Amino acid sequence: MSRPLPDAVGRALAASRIVDAAPDPYVVGHWVLKAGSKVGAVSVTAPGAAPVTVRIIPKVPMARLFFLLGYSLDPRGWRDGQVDVAEHREVLPVLAHAFERQTDRAIRAGVLQGYRTTEDTALVVRGRIREAEQVRRRFGAALPVEIGYDEFTTDIPENRLLRAATERLLRLPGVPRPVRARLLHQRTRLIDVTPLVRGQRLPEWRPSRLNARYHHALHLAEAVLDGASAEHRPGGLRIDGFLFDMNKVFEDFVCVALREALRPYGGRGVLQARGVYLDEDERVRMRPDFVWYGDGNASRPLAVVDAKYKTEKKDGYPDADLYQMLAYCTALGLPAGHLVYAKGNAPHAGHRVREAGIVLHQHALDLDRSPDGLLAEVSDLAGEMAAIAPERRSQVTTVPGPV
Repeated sequence: MSRPLPDAVGRALAASRIVDAAPDPYVVGHWVLKAGSKVGAVSVTAPGAAPVTVRIIPKVPMARLFFLLGYSLDPRGWRDGQVDVAEHREVLPVLAHAFERQTDRAIRAGVLQGYRTTEDTALVVRGRIREAEQVRRRFGAALPVEIGYDEFTTDIPENRLLRAATERLLRLPGVPRPVRARLLHQRTRLIDVTPLVRGQRLPEWRPSRLNARYHHALHLAEAVLDGASAEHRPGGLRIDGFLFDMNKVFEDFVCVALREALRPYGGRGVLQARGVYLDEDERVRMRPDFVWYGDGNASRPLAVVDAKYKTEKKDGYPDADLYQMLAYCTALGLPAGHLVYAKGNAPHAGHRVREAGIVLHQHALDLDRSPDGLLAEVSDLAGEMAAIAPERRSQVTTVPGPV
C-alpha cells in the first residue's frame, strides 16, 4: 500500500526491516509499505515531524496467534479461554490485555514473597559475616561488619519481571486507555519491587509449587520483554513499539508441539539442536529447528524437522528449503527429513532425492483450525515421523490420539 510519509520516516522503516518500505515511483512523498513476517505496532518520530504509527495486523485470527504463542510458552497449562481476545484485532492491545489479566490473577491473593540473599555493611551482625570481604575491606577492624543474610521480601525475580513488563507496556504506543489504567494499578501493587534498569539482564526464575499462580503471567512477561521488541534511536529518529516475528512464533509452536506429541514414542526432542555440522572437520555449523533423538546416552538422530512460516505459491514451495533439509539429512545420516509449512495446497508431499534415496517430506498445517484440530494435525505428523524413523519402524504399531 502507498502512504504519505516523511522521507526520514520511510528510510527508518526500510532500514529497520520492520516492513518492506520503498519510495512510490508514481507519487512524490509517498512510500510503498509491505508487511513481512513481523506483526505489532511501532511509532516512528522524526525531528520536527509528528509521530507516525505503523500497525501490522496478522493474517491469522488473533485468537489463533495467541494460542500459538501461549502453547509454545506453556504447552501443559495453556488453553483457549484463559484470556478474552475477541474484542481486539491488533497484537499489542491483546498482549497488554492478556498480561494485565494474568498479572491480576497472579497477585490477587497477595504479592508473592520469597527469600533474597542480601550483602551489606552494618554496625551489628545479622546473618553471617563475610570473612574474606571483612579482611579485604576492613584490614582487621572490628566495625563495621561485612555481612550476608537471607531476607524474606517481595523484591524477588518473579515480581521484578512482572514490574518490568508492566513498565514496558506503559511506555508503548497503542495500549488501550482502560488497559493502561489497569496496568497503572498493577504497578502500584508492585511499588515495593525494584525496577529493572534498561539493558540489565532479566532475573531468572524457576517454576515451583510456591510460584504456580504466577506461571502464566511470568511467561507473558518474558514475551513482553523479549528481544522482538523494537526500541531504537537511529540518529535523530526514535522508533518505539512491540513486534512479534511470526517466523519465530510458528517455529516455536511446531517444535514444542512436536516435542510433546512424540513423548509417547520415547526418545527426546531437542529444539535448535546443537552439535550438528555439515563437514567432517566440524567447521560448518548447522542449527536444525528440531531433532528427535533415540533413547540412551549415545542416542542417534531419528528425525529432523524445519518449520517455515510460509504458504505454498502456485509454483510450489521454494526449492532452497529442500536443499537445506537435504543438508540436514546428510549431516545427521537420516533417510528422511520433514519441512512443516503454515499452509499448503495439499497436506503432504514427498520428494525422493536421486542417487541418495533420501525422502524430503513437506507438510502443511491448517492454522485456521481450532486449537484441538491443530494439535491433532501435529500428533498425526508425529506418528508419521515415528513410523519411518530408523530402528523404530518395527516398534510403532499405533498412533496416539490428539494431545
